[in-house]
Amino acid sequence: MDDITPRHAAIGTIGAFTAIGDLDRLSVALRTGLDAGLTVNQIKEVLVQMYAYAGFPRALNAIGTFMTVVDERGGSDETGPEPALLPAGTDMLELGTRNQTALSGAPVTGPLFEFAPAIDRFLKTHLFGDIFARDNLDWPSREIATISALAALTGTGSQLRSHFAIGLNTGLTEDQLRGLVRVLRAELGQEPGDAAERILDDVLANR
Repeated sequence: MDDITPRHAAIGTIGAFTAIGDLDRLSVALRTGLDAGLTVNQIKEVLVQMYAYAGFPRALNAIGTFMTVVDERGGSDETGPEPALLPAGTDMLELGTRNQTALSGAPVTGPLFEFAPAIDRFLKTHLFGDIFARDNLDWPSREIATISALAALTGTGSQLRSHFAIGLNTGLTEDQLRGLVRVLRAELGQEPGDAAERILDDVLANR
């Protein structure tokens, strides 16, 4: 079975606890992630990305918690590489649109984006451009974090459905996603775990 790895499981719990603002459990998850071999900069990437799903306050609080964890561990953890710089003059809207299309498997359009074109531009330039172009955390890992955050939040079933599909497009397997759901059920409780599993079942049945 190609199950979820300890690093991906840690990314999942870090994303989930950041999203719901549970800083005590996040602190434990951060230590677990470092012990599993995640670098400091990889975890920073997860926490920064969470602003797009849970808002700046939760992301900033999580980063502050991580600063404390890193300080308490005495700088013994691997820092890891920074993301590569993009070429000067990169068109972030073009890059983000290309990334979003690759992740989704097709161009993303619809009435919602026609009704509010600003949100479409922000998604493309900031999330799929500025964030997903940062190459020191791979796309499957970013989707693990996103799926976990959306599973932890309420009222985000539609987005969770989309990101389960995107996760499969990045190369995550059914077994890995089911492994992630098992981790989320253990960490978040039966109800959110079962809700995530029902959505995953439906996504898999309709591929």
